[in-house]
This record gives sequence, structure tokens and C-alpha cells, in this order.
Amino acid sequence: MSGFRGPVRVFAGSAVAVAVAGAVAVVTHQPWLFPSLGPAVMLHLEKPRAPESSPRNTLIGHAVAIVAGYAFLLACGLANHPPVIQEGVTVPRVIAAAGSLAVTAVALLLLGASHPPAGATTLIVSLGLLRTPVQLLVMAGAVVLVTVVDWAFNRATGQDMPVWSVPVPQPEEARHG
Repeated sequence: MSGFRGPVRVFAGSAVAVAVAGAVAVVTHQPWLFPSLGPAVMLHLEKPRAPESSPRNTLIGHAVAIVAGYAFLLACGLANHPPVIQEGVTVPRVIAAAGSLAVTAVALLLLGASHPPAGATTLIVSLGLLRTPVQLLVMAGAVVLVTVVDWAFNRATGQDMPVWSVPVPQPEEARHG
């Protein structure tokens, strides 16, 4: 399988990761598929050596996002409300979304664990699309699952994807800007 290159490899890897998560969703009747998995899978396959694609950043990023999203859902009194697509946009929902995204972004910056798809994960939670503790555990499990599938697929197709990459130091001007 090491002959897979470029678009064919990305196509196949994306399909495999989402099909595996989807199969688990069908069997368990739980939300193992959600929007922010797509960008995470794409990063893993398109840029497997980039720090933001590393399993380290992926797992830390989504964990922080889930916690921040849920914390703001609770703080804004929205844990028992219907999701935004049913209830509509309210001031507390905007506060939850803005706050969770801001906290996620800053926390990941401070942790040196940039992973942009985590921004979607925190919004999924703070907007109430997935909000119960079981759903949040399933989200975390799905992130781990697709990360492992993508890592194995990249390795099987000859792409180096570090097991636990450390962040690349930023250029001097980026740290002071």
C-alpha cells in the first residue's frame, strides 16, 4: 500500500476514517460522526507531519474544546436547553459560543497545541448540538478513533506521522507579535 500518493491517498484515507467512525456510530447508535472530525481527518492526511496534525495536538485540542464548550454551556445555564438549531440564537448562546472559542484558542496557544478543528468542536458543544456527558465522551472517543485510524493509514501508505509530536518553536517575530 506504500504506493498510494497524493489525492488518491487522501481520498482513500478520508473515506476509511469516516467509514470506521460511521460504522461504530451505526452499531452503537451514538454520535461518533460530527462536523469537526472532517477537518481533523483532512489535516492528518494532507499534512501528516505538521504540528497541528499530530496526535498530540489533535487529542489535546479536542479535549480542551470539549471541556471549554461544556463549561460555558453550564455557566450560561444552557445544559438543559434544546440545541441552537431548535431554540434559536440567544444572548446566552452567543456568550457560550464566544467564550468557549476564546478559551479554547488561548488554552491551545498556551499549551503549544494548535489544532484548528478544535474550534468547531467547542462550538458544537457550546451551541448544544452535542451536550450530554455521554455524547461528550463519545466525541472524545471518536477523536481518538479517527486519530488512530489516520495514523495507521498514513504509516501503511508510507507517510510519516509522528506518534506524539512536540510543537515546533515559533519564529522570534511570531512570539512577540
